[in-house]
This record gives sequence, structure tokens and C-alpha cells, in this order.
Amino acid sequence: MHYSFQFGEVIKHWPELLSGALITLLVAFLAFWIGCVIGLLGALAVQHARPGVRRMVRGYVVFFTNTPSLIQIFVLFYGLPDFGIVLSPMTAVLIGLSLNAGAYLTDIMRSGLVSVNKAELEAAETLNMSLMQRFRFVTLPHLAKTIYPLLSNFFIWILLGSSIGGLFGVNELTGAVIEISASTFRSIESFAVAAGLYVVLTFIASAFLYAIGYWCFRVRARFI
Repeated sequence: MHYSFQFGEVIKHWPELLSGALITLLVAFLAFWIGCVIGLLGALAVQHARPGVRRMVRGYVVFFTNTPSLIQIFVLFYGLPDFGIVLSPMTAVLIGLSLNAGAYLTDIMRSGLVSVNKAELEAAETLNMSLMQRFRFVTLPHLAKTIYPLLSNFFIWILLGSSIGGLFGVNELTGAVIEISASTFRSIESFAVAAGLYVVLTFIASAFLYAIGYWCFRVRARFI
């Protein structure tokens, strides 16, 4: 049987595709930054907190880095209602991706904290800097410069991983394409267009992150 490609049937849904792409960027952006906050707090806890807190953080990291994000979001979306907690698809996906990202970023941030030059911290302490000042002027700049390439790669990973939202009814790019595919009966064309758009989003994000890394931290992040 000869199959006739009709990409026009998909392209004419460009408003839905554009809206889905923007939602994809929004989900990735929010999950990344929430994950960064969780990761930084987790890394600081592993380095400086009491043993009980450190064990809790390590347990969190082990659990979320060794279970699929699909299952994590599935439990949040379908399991929590049994306990009277009902989350919208967007909220469940965002919380799941953020917690998952936070677990990975805890280890990434911890590696950056370990690499901070102790002589610089001792010099800052000699200058009577407070703990917050030492963190702001010594630890944080070193952390940003050291792990920026890893963070850039991780953002791209979250950007692509946000496609899981389509399985829970979030109208990000994959979710929009699933609906377009169902309405046009053009699955091959729909997902081919989606693949192309993900390449474009990845290129744009990589170029932006590369520029930020070069101009702000003088480091070279991933660029496609």
C-alpha cells in the first residue's frame, strides 16, 4: 500500500503547535529552577547538616534517581487522590519533574561545593565575612562557573523529558501533537513535525545557554 504524506494537514494546526512549544519551554524552565533550589538545599544539607538529615536527603536522591519519572508522576496524579489530594495534570507533571530534577541536581551541586577552594573560604573567614557573605561571594560564583556546563546539559534533558506531560493531558508540544494526530489521523506527519520542533527548541535553548555561559561565566556550555 502506497502511503501519501500530507504534512499540510498538520502544519495548518500551527497555533496549537506554537502554544505547545511555549508550554514545553515553560515547564522545562520552572522544573529546572525549582530543581536547582531543591538541589542546592540538598547539597548543602549533605555537606553541613546533621547525620539524620543527611540520611533523609540521600534517601530522597536514591529513590528519585532510581525510579522512572513516569512512575513518579503517575503516583502523584493517580495515587494522591486516594488521600484526598487532587492535582491538575500540569501541577502533577511540574512537581514530578521538579522533584526528579532536584535529586539529580543535588549530586551535581554537591560536586561543585566539594570543589570550592578551602583557602578561599579561609581567606573570606579571615576578612570577617559572615556565612551568607562567604556563600554569596565565594561559593556561589565558583559553583556557577564549575557546574554551568552540566546545568546546561541538564536543562536540555529536562526540555526533552517534559514530553512526558503529554501522557497526562498537558498540552505541551507532545500533548498537542497527540491531539493533532488523533484529529487528522496523520500520526507519522504529526510526530515527524514534533521531532523537528524539538530540534529547533533544543537549538534555541543551547544557543541561549552557550551565550549566557560565555558572557557571564567565561565557560563553554553545550551547543548542539
